[in-house]
Amino acid sequence: MKLQRVGDFLVKATSTVFFIGYLPLVPGTFGSIFGVGLFYLLKGATSVTYFLFIFGIIALGLIASGRTERLLNKKDPSCIVIDEVAGMLLALSFMPYDFKIILLSFLIFRILDTLKPFPAGRLQHWRGSVGVLADDLIAGIYTNIVLQVILKLTY
Repeated sequence: MKLQRVGDFLVKATSTVFFIGYLPLVPGTFGSIFGVGLFYLLKGATSVTYFLFIFGIIALGLIASGRTERLLNKKDPSCIVIDEVAGMLLALSFMPYDFKIILLSFLIFRILDTLKPFPAGRLQHWRGSVGVLADDLIAGIYTNIVLQVILKLTY
């Protein structure tokens, strides 16, 4: 029984990104900020390392978020923020370490995560981990596409 409690604690710690998801008011924003911090920590990483890291975050999210939903008996609770971390890292893929670009990426990602453009809104209703992560991953991909276009037009 104690091993199960330890497992539940680890699953919650993972899906809430060390309990950042329990910060008040805007936990998704705090999760996105954590993603920006990870982006800076990965500054010298190769593209392969960066994408392996993102893949690892997504894999952890797939393992932990559905179980956290079941533990809390709630669909996509706001305390789960590993999806925002993964989405933000996708949004920042191939981006320069430029404050303006990172800030713009953050703002666009938060807007798209809120608006849930097609097919994000539909996928969010799926049960379990895929439903938790899919909308944020799509928001991250869309953010990256918008930023790539902006960079091509302005730089």
